[in-house]
Amino acid sequence: MSACVPTRADDPDRTAEPSASVRKAHSPPPAPHRRFRIAGADLSASVSVFLIALPLSLGIALATGAPLESGLVAAAVGGLVAGFVGGSALQVSGPAAGLTVVTAELIQRYGWRTTCGITVLAGLAQLGLGCLRVARSALAVSPAVVHGMLAGIGVTIAVAQLHIVLGGTPDSSVLANIASLPHQLARVHPAALAMSGLTLGLLVLWPRLPGRAGRIARKVPAALVAVTAATTATVTLGLTLPEVDLPSWSSHALAGLPEGPVLGILAAVLTTTLVCSVQSLLGAVAVDKLATARTDLPPAARRSHLDRELLGQGAANIVSGSLGGLPVAGVAVRSTANVNAGAVSRNSTMLHGVWVVAATLLLVPLLELIPLASLAALVMAVGIRMVSLHHIRTVTRHREVLVYVVTTLGVVALGVLEGVGLGVAVAVGVALHRLARTRITHTQDTQGVHHVRVRGQLTFLAVPRLSRTLHQVPQGAACVVELDGSFMDHAAFEALQDWQHAHTGQGGTVEVAGRAGARIAEPASAAHTCCRPWTPWRNHHCDGPQSAPAPEQTSDRPRTGGHQLASGISAFQRNTAPLVRGELARLAREGQQPTQLFLTCADSRLVTSMITSSGPGDLFVVRNVGNLVPLPGEESGDDSVAAAIEYAVDVLKVQSVTVCGHSGCGAMQALLAGPPDGAARTPLTRWLRHGLPSLARTADTERPGARLAGREPADAAEQLCLTNVVQQLEHLRAHPSVARALEDGALELHGMYFHVGEAQAYLLTEGDPVFGHVDGTEQTGGSENPENPEAPAPTENTGRTPGTPGTPGTEEEVRRPSLA
Repeated sequence: MSACVPTRADDPDRTAEPSASVRKAHSPPPAPHRRFRIAGADLSASVSVFLIALPLSLGIALATGAPLESGLVAAAVGGLVAGFVGGSALQVSGPAAGLTVVTAELIQRYGWRTTCGITVLAGLAQLGLGCLRVARSALAVSPAVVHGMLAGIGVTIAVAQLHIVLGGTPDSSVLANIASLPHQLARVHPAALAMSGLTLGLLVLWPRLPGRAGRIARKVPAALVAVTAATTATVTLGLTLPEVDLPSWSSHALAGLPEGPVLGILAAVLTTTLVCSVQSLLGAVAVDKLATARTDLPPAARRSHLDRELLGQGAANIVSGSLGGLPVAGVAVRSTANVNAGAVSRNSTMLHGVWVVAATLLLVPLLELIPLASLAALVMAVGIRMVSLHHIRTVTRHREVLVYVVTTLGVVALGVLEGVGLGVAVAVGVALHRLARTRITHTQDTQGVHHVRVRGQLTFLAVPRLSRTLHQVPQGAACVVELDGSFMDHAAFEALQDWQHAHTGQGGTVEVAGRAGARIAEPASAAHTCCRPWTPWRNHHCDGPQSAPAPEQTSDRPRTGGHQLASGISAFQRNTAPLVRGELARLAREGQQPTQLFLTCADSRLVTSMITSSGPGDLFVVRNVGNLVPLPGEESGDDSVAAAIEYAVDVLKVQSVTVCGHSGCGAMQALLAGPPDGAARTPLTRWLRHGLPSLARTADTERPGARLAGREPADAAEQLCLTNVVQQLEHLRAHPSVARALEDGALELHGMYFHVGEAQAYLLTEGDPVFGHVDGTEQTGGSENPENPEAPAPTENTGRTPGTPGTPGTEEEVRRPSLA
């Protein structure tokens, strides 16, 4: 064993340097040389995005009235600069349709070189905003305003390009284009209309090609196919149509100093900055949502840094404007194509910019064959799609149609900045109206108790109505005031408190309850903390204290089920429904997508959502007496369990199936008391015959008996409950749908046992009928992590079972070996 050579810090008096071989042996290994590599997925994705960006960039430049090469400059700069600097790895930037109206108006008013200078100033403004870290404040703009702005821009684009589709020339304003449309329809150019129709037809039909050939063909973007087909038809048929004209780069106009009134220039910079920033930031958020559905992405590509994205967009606009390009923003069509094509890093975005540069230098003769009518049809289709039916349904559901309509009409009639201003003003007015809108009702129940219910925010504006309603309560009466809102200002609080003191002084009783049923005058600790979602009905006190039953009635439960059910539903509507309504609305739109089939007993003491910490949409639950899984062909006319298994595995594509037994199971006790014979023909006895294999397995001395956390079962009933879980898992394997999924590796099976008295969940270990604690204590039968036996077992809260991936209590955290 070699001795360690001391360093100067170890021995200050040492003068001799250690030998080179010793220094080499004790020095850290050199850092590995990192080679720049481009993933194959990024390479293929960049080609797909490039094929979409090339015709769209030319079409948007045509729609704005700018030089056509300016669209290619913006596409290249957006890919290279914004792709390298920006904070969203998968968002693709370039000339966006949302900027078409703004840019066209600037070119009409100030000329092209001044518009480029305005683009540079807008980029500088974006850099300043990014340094101030205010990117997330842009997300505070009402979505109805943003969607209305895009819809108004889309209408403006579509109406303007319709003139080119018909063979004419658009006017400078949308109102003028609408007014001159009848005259243009009377002077239709047949060749332009034919090529535009061919382009639009392919745009619509290409993504809908059926069959295997259609799936292969759809890999080529519809925009490229449509423009290529129209160009080929124009050249083949010898049609005379205006075509793309790319002047020599030596005569390309660069940015100039802005010339014009100062206030007008500032307004133009503000408008360009606003539209570019909001569209790019909302696009980055949308890309993040798409990225979360992919499991192959590195963490850095899953979440955007919005402030850095704003800096990247600002840098891109400075470079694009300086080089004579259009304003740059995040483009939803290209970003979506980038994510769907399998891109894994920002290299795909940058490569798409490289391909645009190459096409600009090498493909000019081919690009100049494209008819302008085809590009106009392409851009018109983009404008129509900006009026999204999905957005209209969303704002309708959230009751913001007025904001959407006002913003859209304002953008169409007045301009982008003016329309957005009107939309923001209406959105603020709607918010104030909702804040001031309060519904106050007065009812009296059958017991003479008066109920005053306040729905909404209780502010000084509602005090007169609140006072009138409260004074309708007779003197000396019992009254309950229910406040279903999140805010009550000082004026409303004083009015309510003054009336409460006056009413109680006249012999009446007043209870003021909030959303959770707690009296406002009580401290939080003294409120009715027993009334939780898992509190049994008989222990509820939220609806008033329940009198204890008389001693002679303790054995007979009171017949109050109807009242308890209605009371429970009322508590749900009041307390829980407002909290889960948004999630349930999402599930209603998207449909259920559970990751686990949970098959358990119908025992009322098993609350599946409680013991698994799951929520709506997590578990597909099947319950029956004894958590039994009949073998295929032995259901005796009852296919409900087999149908649920087939639906969960084949249709819902669940990832795991759990069979959960529990202590004190009445079905298992009935089997021990006496197996069902053929003479008894009640539905219960016929059903319990599916548990006979579990009873036989318990009596089989040659098989190892099931154990619970390293100990023997407490009695024969517990032994049968544990064995029944193991047996039903074997029955589960015999079902064809489960067998196929197990063979394909798409499904896992789990066994679980819940001890009701201990509130403890146990999971079955692989290869040995041993149920271990979920929290990792007293675990037997192997390592917690089969892939790393030395890794410490993760800890979990008691009573959690495998659930959906990535949620608390999921299989990734518990890391239990499954039966599959």
